[in-house]
Amino acid sequence: MIKRYSFDDVKRWKRDGAVVLKNLFTLEEIKTVHDDIAVVFQGKKGSTPIIKKHSGPPETVAEQFLNFENIPFDCSSALNLIGVHQQLISLAREALGTKYVRLYQSQAWAKFAGETDFEQSFHCDYGNHTLTVPSNDVTKNSITFLMYFSDVTEMHGPTHYVTRSDSNKISKSSEIFLNHSDNKKLQKLLSKYEKSTAGPAGTVFAYGIDVFHRATNITLNRGYRFAVTSCFKKAGNDSIGYTAWPYHQNKPWNIIFENASPEQLNCFGVPMPGDSFWTDDALKLASLRYPNWNMKEYERKAKK
Repeated sequence: MIKRYSFDDVKRWKRDGAVVLKNLFTLEEIKTVHDDIAVVFQGKKGSTPIIKKHSGPPETVAEQFLNFENIPFDCSSALNLIGVHQQLISLAREALGTKYVRLYQSQAWAKFAGETDFEQSFHCDYGNHTLTVPSNDVTKNSITFLMYFSDVTEMHGPTHYVTRSDSNKISKSSEIFLNHSDNKKLQKLLSKYEKSTAGPAGTVFAYGIDVFHRATNITLNRGYRFAVTSCFKKAGNDSIGYTAWPYHQNKPWNIIFENASPEQLNCFGVPMPGDSFWTDDALKLASLRYPNWNMKEYERKAKK
């Protein structure tokens, strides 16, 4: 595989906890995923933006996640597998310093003008990714990819963020965030350093669970934003989690199993070909559960 990211991109992520990437996907991949998201959310359209003049800080409300659902979906394999794209797996491995990664979260996420005011305050994601707090060793945390599959300008509600390097310039920023001692002041200080993830379809924002970021509002009439999230951790890191994939057994997993590579399936926790898990009984039962899954490589390596 030819990497479409650089050593400097990985280095910047490890240092700053955030990097905006371009050109990881082909134009065909971008278009197909865009069209799949439109199918999943039934061709919804944006309308007149809702813009509130807040007397207090912006709020995180349920309507901001109205179109936010876990994979898999009953559509093509494009959307179902973009979260385990080879470029993302490779980058996650390098960022987390490991040979094996696990996908613990991946959603399709559509926002449409007129549904709500999408503006949020700066926050970190570790609150619902771990029961503890971020480690000083970034490889013990995780990497999240927020991927745009529609063009996103400042009027389309791009995520804004503050690099770890910049937030560290603010004394005790993490402590203030957790104990809410002076959140208003913290928000003001963070805003001095905020950067935008706005970019054309295919733009990827890679960030850590300790990075301050916030949603911004869609202000364009009939505007919308199509995105996919994808979160990776080191295999065996039980302190990080979000989705128990088997809990969603009634979703169309066959689409993933019939189109994914063994390496992609391994990100969901499926043992690689050659693993001792793949006994004759396991192979037979798996082929019954997913009749159209091509298991030749698993069968071949099990016989060695």
